[in-house]
Amino acid sequence: MLYIQRNAEGKLARVEDAEFDGMTGTLPDDHPDILAWQAAESSLLHLKQSDLDMIRVLDDLISVLIAKGVIRITDLPPAARSKLLNRTQAREALGGLTRLINDDEETGLI
Repeated sequence: MLYIQRNAEGKLARVEDAEFDGMTGTLPDDHPDILAWQAAESSLLHLKQSDLDMIRVLDDLISVLIAKGVIRITDLPPAARSKLLNRTQAREALGGLTRLINDDEETGLI
């Protein structure tokens, strides 16, 4: 049994394993609304992981473009430049930990 909260339109707004303030009812695990909620939640988690993966791709792409002289770091807006430099510094700081961290490039995965 799962504890739920529905919004004004009657759609699920929250689903929990335990009772919580503001809950509006309960539903069995196999209820169609619960199954739809779980499918949507799974899709959102997949998209979040995909976003993290794409950040790494963009980091690497920008680095390649700069290394090949296609763009200069100064071509980027100041906020983007700052974020990119911060990420680059953080990745370089972890460089000494390569024996402890399995990087995609080291395992051959992309």
